[in-house]
Amino acid sequence: MATPPTLPISSQSNASVGAASQSQPPIATPAFRAFISRMSSSLRQAFSQRRPWSEMVDRSAMSRPDTLAEAYSRIRKNFSYFRVNYVTLIAFALAVSLITHPFSLLVLFGLLASWSFLYLFRPSDQPLVLFGRTFADRETLGMLVVLTVFVIFLTSVGSLLISALMVGLGLVCAHGAFRVPEDLFLDDQESNSTGFLSFLGGAAASAAAPAVARV
Repeated sequence: MATPPTLPISSQSNASVGAASQSQPPIATPAFRAFISRMSSSLRQAFSQRRPWSEMVDRSAMSRPDTLAEAYSRIRKNFSYFRVNYVTLIAFALAVSLITHPFSLLVLFGLLASWSFLYLFRPSDQPLVLFGRTFADRETLGMLVVLTVFVIFLTSVGSLLISALMVGLGLVCAHGAFRVPEDLFLDDQESNSTGFLSFLGGAAASAAAPAVARV
């Protein structure tokens, strides 16, 4: 009887290589798209509540406060009214600082990408496989925490971010102290509404949802 032909080994090896390459998806696309969609809608809603910049820099409404208590009261009222403008100003200070330091910008972008691709938006049913080794969720989280501490506290990125935040907060406090808020009308319902800061809470909650589900 004739010997039945044997299957070529190359096809089996190619199939196994293909299965191995597909065992580690790069990112959880639905969760990432939901995060981007929520962030975009929150940004649009927040910027719709932005006050006119001409009203913010009105020179006729500028005067030096007589006491520290008056300055503090002005800062509170102006922050309730110009909160979106103030957060935009702080974000602009951070952006300028990072753009003028490209290395720090690349390091921070790599850190954010590591958190996004390796933990936050990675499918919970897919373990992390690097260099042929499988890492548990706690091991991945520990490595990312150590990497974050190293980048923030042991490189120039942390000092750059703190300096930019201090500059932005200094500008906000200076404007809030010298801007007379008597011509500003802000009702209680609007002051308690979630304006630009709702983006921070909403985006963080949607980003943390896959991580909480994994834990």
